[in-house]
Amino acid sequence: MIHLDYRDSRPIYTQIVDNFRILIQKGILQEGDKLPSVRELAAELSINPNTIQRAYRELEVTGYIASVTGKGSFVCGKTRKSQEEQPLWEALDGAVSQLLTLGVSQYEIIQHLKQGGDIDASNE
Repeated sequence: MIHLDYRDSRPIYTQIVDNFRILIQKGILQEGDKLPSVRELAAELSINPNTIQRAYRELEVTGYIASVTGKGSFVCGKTRKSQEEQPLWEALDGAVSQLLTLGVSQYEIIQHLKQGGDIDASNE
């Protein structure tokens, strides 16, 4: 379920968080699914339980999971991740408004987004 790459420069807890986020976003883990306990996952991955606890705390703060005392940690579902995306959408809306004010056409903005935001490709 969770894959760790010890050659990756990211901390182990960050890799765990990213793995769970992907599993939730892809729908592999559904809302209400119970996550392995901290001890179970630590034993499975052969890492310190504090690392798992830190990852679960991060997932809880960002709204991906909820912890219930005495019961465990459960997936909240995709709808909670919008809290994380909301500031980015607002920033994009602001940038688009500024570009339109500067005279950039909607067509140019759309083409730029279709190219993955590659500035060099949009200037060709």
